[in-house]
Amino acid sequence: MKNAVHFGAGNIGRGFIGKLLADADVEVTFADVDAPLVDQLSHKQEYKVKVVGNECQIDTVTHVTAVNSASDDVIERIIHTDLVTTAVGPNVLDIIAKTIATGISKRFEAGNNSPLNIIACENMVRGTTHLKGEVYKHLEESLHEKANELVGFVDSAVDRIVPPAEAANDDPLEVTVESFSEWIVDEQQFKGEIPDISGMEKTNNLMAFVERKLFTLNTGHCITAYLGCLKGHKTIREAIEDPSIYAEVKQAMIESGEVLIRRYQFDRELHNAYINKILTRFANPYLVDEVDRVGRQPIRKLGANDRLVKPLLGTIEYGTENQTLLKGIAAALKYQSDDDPQAIELQDSIKKQGIGKTLAQYTGLSESSEEIAKIKTIFETL
Repeated sequence: MKNAVHFGAGNIGRGFIGKLLADADVEVTFADVDAPLVDQLSHKQEYKVKVVGNECQIDTVTHVTAVNSASDDVIERIIHTDLVTTAVGPNVLDIIAKTIATGISKRFEAGNNSPLNIIACENMVRGTTHLKGEVYKHLEESLHEKANELVGFVDSAVDRIVPPAEAANDDPLEVTVESFSEWIVDEQQFKGEIPDISGMEKTNNLMAFVERKLFTLNTGHCITAYLGCLKGHKTIREAIEDPSIYAEVKQAMIESGEVLIRRYQFDRELHNAYINKILTRFANPYLVDEVDRVGRQPIRKLGANDRLVKPLLGTIEYGTENQTLLKGIAAALKYQSDDDPQAIELQDSIKKQGIGKTLAQYTGLSESSEEIAKIKTIFETL
């Protein structure tokens, strides 16, 4: 594979997927609507990534350029590329779907019948399958059969903590990432040859990895944020170093982990080691990750398929312990931010219709359920 178009030139795009592709000698074209960022990337054609773990190292990513994702340039790139990836956030996938559909259509017009694979690298379950549905809405029906044959929509699970760039940093392109990264793809969905990219792991059981990450990293991260907010902590590291929060976050991940162990037959010892690894990552001294960033968009995080309610539904299914997951949901209901429309909407809903109706509306749980009754009781004690 020679080249890729990557939608999203933000910190995650540059620090995670863009870097892995460039490190594998793939020429990466970033597509973004941020004109100054696109100008800087296309001019410099390189940027620095600070990789922080037990120690800190700075890597330079080269062979990159950028185009405006609203321009004809990006269509031209899609006509000739081997791979399209995204790191734009779940809400933006629907917006870029039309551009991707136009690119596929023009690709066929130009007579390019080589396979194209598309991978949405987003914090959502089966994000690429969702993107496919949106792309096909904009693709002429007469092209669907050909697209089914030549275009692979490959679901993936991604995991790397990439906090916002430090304000004091005078290089706007430099990004800081943790040393840990995981990019797992569904090998059954590729068209043509599967690219060999170091750091991209192939599996035929993607949902096990999607849920492992969602129920552990994402669940633990947001509960750390919400409990941290309640106690006045500013960063994830500060919150997880609070012994009472550490104990509760670990217990919540043990509760969600029990679902994974029963559903996917995960090895209990290995999964407990994975939980401990994640707790260590939250305490990384080099990462300044604010609880407000991790806690934002609480309505999305309270969705039936997301990090708080989906593991809870698993505990209901298997009849296992869930007290700390319930507390995490109660803490999410306490989250307030004047800069977050979802936080404002959530608080308005609680004021107008109370906890029970609000939870039923956003989580899909029954208002008369035992779980909602327990969450209400916990909410009143927080």
